Amino acid sequence: MFDTMTITKALGALCGAFLIFLMGSWAASALYDTKAGGGHGAGHGEEGAELTQAYTIEVAEAGTGDAAAAGPTFEEIFATADATKGEKVFGKCAACHKLDGSDGVGPHLNGVVDRAKAASAGFAYSDALKAMASDTWTPANLNAFLTNPKSYAKGTKMSFAGLPKAEDRANLIAWLATQQ
Repeated sequence: MFDTMTITKALGALCGAFLIFLMGSWAASALYDTKAGGGHGAGHGEEGAELTQAYTIEVAEAGTGDAAAAGPTFEEIFATADATKGEKVFGKCAACHKLDGSDGVGPHLNGVVDRAKAASAGFAYSDALKAMASDTWTPANLNAFLTNPKSYAKGTKMSFAGLPKAEDRANLIAWLATQQ
């Protein structure tokens, strides 16, 4: 069954397949050069060749530009906040927070506006919020916390990512101020 010719053919097929694989690899590395300074008009093999960006995007420097372009401040947005819209935003909070005076996954939010931080008796606050217990939840503090809880109180147990829209935060805080 296995004579010399069959073994020779099998060995030839194996060598041919290996040769095709090597040629494909060589062609691919010639077409798709990933070394710095290679390809698309740059000289191949030039070490230390300076790379230039194909295009630039102009952006205003921080602190420059028109103040009106930055948008209204939170205080201006809060002054015109709509508490009825804030009740809808509270739907994102209702999974963890209650308004009946009892704590859930998070502390209850009855009277939270202008209440001392970490003041809900019986709730196990994180060390980050316990350290802020001498401060109160003013609308400005709630706005900063609701923007990004993890950056406001590093180490907080609250896993919510935050509310990116200032209008949503202002409406929610205005509505929470009505909940005693």
